[in-house]
Amino acid sequence: MSFKGKVVIVTGGGQGIGRAISREFASKGAKVVIADIDSEAGIENEQYIISQGNSAFFVDTDVSDESSVKNLVAKTVEKYGDIDILINDAAISGFGNIFDISMEDWDRVIAVNLRGPFMCAKYCAPIMARKGGGCIINIASTRAFMSEPDTEAYSASKGGLIALTHSLAISLSKSRIRVNSISPGWIEVSEWKKSSEAKPAMLSELDHSQHPAGRVGVPQDIARACLYLCSEDAGFITGTNLTVDGGMTVKMIYV
Repeated sequence: MSFKGKVVIVTGGGQGIGRAISREFASKGAKVVIADIDSEAGIENEQYIISQGNSAFFVDTDVSDESSVKNLVAKTVEKYGDIDILINDAAISGFGNIFDISMEDWDRVIAVNLRGPFMCAKYCAPIMARKGGGCIINIASTRAFMSEPDTEAYSASKGGLIALTHSLAISLSKSRIRVNSISPGWIEVSEWKKSSEAKPAMLSELDHSQHPAGRVGVPQDIARACLYLCSEDAGFITGTNLTVDGGMTVKMIYV
């Protein structure tokens, strides 16, 4: 599977799942733009990808801010001339008790997790369309379908992102832009944070055994799903959500 010469923007690409996604695309020949609000993480990942003989470019980006998103798109086109693929991974959790969470915190989660992907799609799509098409992947969550207490803002934003996905797929179909979402389950990212925060994963056999696949997920699981959905092999797939959770959400649990 080659993406040689393709220009790929990965928001939240500095660390976590976004770090794995950007590295996977770069290893397949893509020119990767790492968009992140954390400059330390973004620059570190940029330098790593370049050290591997691949192409990467960091742009300091707040996806909730329209001018910042416009700057991301402008700098990408200035650097690489095109945009072929957009991976909307940037997100914040914002967990909090419903009685205590402020509306400012609620608004911030929705702004980053839902407004951000919409704006990135809005401003990337015209660049994709002018060359005959492209791909957009929205990283949602299994929390769009199931919840723990005190996750209203995050769950709502991810549910909205899945709805945004199928809406964009229809709206952008005439421009030959495919739009899909991926809903990760439990993905252990401790070792994929920036160097100043990275730490070994602390997982038990019970953690792994909760998954029918026999293990907790790793960021590469999501990265490889992105590669597939953006490949020619997935050319007939648009407007869909792919759950990548090791089977955890379909396992019945009796207490």
